[in-house]
Amino acid sequence: MKFKSKIATIGSVALALLGLSACSNKQQQSSSTKIPTKITKKTTVTFWYSLTGTSKSALEKLTADFEKKNPNIDIKLQSQGGNYSDLQAKLTSSFQSPKNLPTITQAYPGWLYNAAKNKLLVNLKPYITNQEIGWGSFAKTGIQSGLWDGAKINGVQYGVPFNKSVEVLFYNKTMFTKYHVKVPTNMEELKTASQTIYEKSKHKVSGMGFDALNNYYMLSMKEKGYEFDNKLDFASAPSKAVINYYADGVKAGYFMQAGTQKYMSTPFDNGQVAMFIGSTANEAYIKQGLNKKYEYGVAARPSKMNVQQGTDIYMFNKATASQKSAAFMYLKFLASKSSQLYWAQQTGYMPANTSVLNSDVYKANKDSKIPAILGQTAKNLYFLPVTKNATSAYDQVNANMQTILAQAGKKASWSNAITTGKAKLDASWKQ
Repeated sequence: MKFKSKIATIGSVALALLGLSACSNKQQQSSSTKIPTKITKKTTVTFWYSLTGTSKSALEKLTADFEKKNPNIDIKLQSQGGNYSDLQAKLTSSFQSPKNLPTITQAYPGWLYNAAKNKLLVNLKPYITNQEIGWGSFAKTGIQSGLWDGAKINGVQYGVPFNKSVEVLFYNKTMFTKYHVKVPTNMEELKTASQTIYEKSKHKVSGMGFDALNNYYMLSMKEKGYEFDNKLDFASAPSKAVINYYADGVKAGYFMQAGTQKYMSTPFDNGQVAMFIGSTANEAYIKQGLNKKYEYGVAARPSKMNVQQGTDIYMFNKATASQKSAAFMYLKFLASKSSQLYWAQQTGYMPANTSVLNSDVYKANKDSKIPAILGQTAKNLYFLPVTKNATSAYDQVNANMQTILAQAGKKASWSNAITTGKAKLDASWKQ
């Protein structure tokens, strides 16, 4: 009897599990069908952004084109100021009252870490993989996995890549010809070329500088095998090697830091430094300000990897089902080949769509020297990991490097600055 009873119990459990499985499958099926694939009624989508100049104009043009094709969808573009800090502040203050949030927003993933934790964001994977409203799979999007990964928070696909950029090497072509220097392809060649220019110019021209000190440090450590996380030791031997590479050059004169000038494009335009590594967005400023007696060139970042920068677009859960679908249709349109080609040509940002990035049409852009080399330098991308306090730690690294390089510029020791920097960086992870 006990044996029969046990069999009966097992059978009951099995049937129950089968029932749960069937129920689960129905739930999964019903959840996928909850995504409206057609917008039949007037639907409004609000979009918070922070863009100016040609970028703002290009977004307005693309939005108008989308609305013509989708007359039932109204995209309300709402600028939150010309600086990302303004947009970030508006988002942060609105998290306290989620009903005040927009449908979608331009943002860095680190800004939304707590928003994701509090379930304020929409997981976009079901939309992306939907056969009707989406692409069907990530492989069919045309966007490389590195960009998709950079728009994840805690492994969930909350964002769609938007205005992306990487770092490139800008160099003074006139000076390179004058001093018979070859364009460097790795960090050792970068150092040698900088020393040569500094010596041949009789110490009048520094060879090189980095725009983003935290990018320099983070990427250099990554190439040594260290992730940017709370286990990173700023005072370790590998870290000191990265710090000293730059600091030794500043002390000797062949490297430069931007300092009070903020961006390396200013001393570059004035002929005070022969090359610098910075965002592709710098080209517009160089073209405007470069001394007429100089010609500039653009080359791949002399490293194995590159850092992806720029924002993605995220969606908030407060939206209705129709608003979510309408917003996703808009995001898919912005990520399309035609939109990405127009966006890249108008703004100088990197096309998020790989087929555009490698296309002859994009590379043939006569107004920019970046398209021809961008595909080469954007193959292996790294990004600031989206973990608790990563953004604060990233900012602290920048402050640490500024302090250290300032000491190096005065030809003073920076060993104490490394020790102090370690304490500050460790503390920033624990805020």
